[in-house]
Amino acid sequence: MSHERDPKRDGLAVARRRFLSAVAAGGAATGLAGLVRPAEAANPDNLPPNEPEWARMLGPGVDDRGYGLPSIYEKHVKRRWVPWLTASAESTVNFTPLQDLHGFVTPNGICFERHHAGRAEVNPEDHRLIIHGLVEKPLMFTVQDLKRMPSESHFYFCECAANSGMEWRNAQLNGVQFTHGMVHCVHWTGVPLRVLFEQTGLKPNAKWVLAEGADGAAMTRSIPMEKMLDDCLVAYAQNGEALRPEQGYPIRLVVPGFEANMWVKWLRRLEVGDQPWYHREETSKYTDLLPSGKAYIFTWVMEAKSVITFPCPEKPLDGPGYYSVRGLAWSGRGRITRVDVSFDGGRNWQTAKLQDPVYPKCLTRFEIPWRWNGERALLVSRAIDETGYVQPTMYELQKVRGVESVYHNNAQQVWEVKPSGEVENVRLRYVNA
Repeated sequence: MSHERDPKRDGLAVARRRFLSAVAAGGAATGLAGLVRPAEAANPDNLPPNEPEWARMLGPGVDDRGYGLPSIYEKHVKRRWVPWLTASAESTVNFTPLQDLHGFVTPNGICFERHHAGRAEVNPEDHRLIIHGLVEKPLMFTVQDLKRMPSESHFYFCECAANSGMEWRNAQLNGVQFTHGMVHCVHWTGVPLRVLFEQTGLKPNAKWVLAEGADGAAMTRSIPMEKMLDDCLVAYAQNGEALRPEQGYPIRLVVPGFEANMWVKWLRRLEVGDQPWYHREETSKYTDLLPSGKAYIFTWVMEAKSVITFPCPEKPLDGPGYYSVRGLAWSGRGRITRVDVSFDGGRNWQTAKLQDPVYPKCLTRFEIPWRWNGERALLVSRAIDETGYVQPTMYELQKVRGVESVYHNNAQQVWEVKPSGEVENVRLRYVNA
């Protein structure tokens, strides 16, 4: 092998160093001014044209981690909770960092959690699913029994009915993670309920199912048989791996498009009956209180909703210029067909681009270019689904529901972009009134 220097290669190396030096300095000499800016906290010793420290050493080998972990530089991407929201950490919720997601799939480690008696650690060898009641043949299944059966895999969003619930009266929490973070979207794998009921058989008057969890709260919900036979799953995997304990390991119910409280985790029992059971979580809780003092009951479907995730309070702007405004939209009734974005609080609307794929009952990414001139702006989005339903303003929602509700707040979210680039959660009283 020759060790003689190659003048042509050396010349290219010098040219490359000069180019990278110009880019690191702001790009003025190469016509890239304003497009590339060095990070404020960057170590100049690692910036071009220097060779960074990690390029001068060996890294850990393939057996360093048996299970992969995020980069240490992404440690800020995590679930967060609000300590004052409930009396204890065992019966509360944490929030998905929507502002840090890329694409529509939520990584398993940051899917929001909602517990009523803390996280159950269930040994799959000791766990059973019982199906009884108005069936021809009551059966009991092990987890391995379920995994041997015909399976399906689908992307679905899962949203707590109380998502955005603290925003009913006024703008409260200044962050998209806290206003909208009780939602996630993963690839579920499991056994369709219709497969299980084919084995047990159903009596003619079998109209409802009571689902019960194995956690300390013994969570129970009544679900119409029509829904159970349509698209519900007993899931044992998400995003290609076993369910996480906080997501119901070893099995949970998946009820696409319906409120997450019905997606019973640590599922242990399905009782078939001829009428709903009217348990706690569908009477005193998870009903929609009206100004009259009465409440809507069985409002399971999560209606069309959207939110802008950039810019947002956690992701401010760093000066006037061109930006790609991004967000998420979803509907429990099917596909999102359109998302409109306004930069003036809802007076004028522009249609955003929906990013493929667009699946039913699944988070959908939208994006629209925007040139910010540095002046105050009011950003808001509205989703439209395949049924023609249009996401309402808070004003429109309050005219029907009042301000005493907790659940099913799918109102349009308004972000105020200040001249400083900071973003704040605000309430506009008469938008589209």
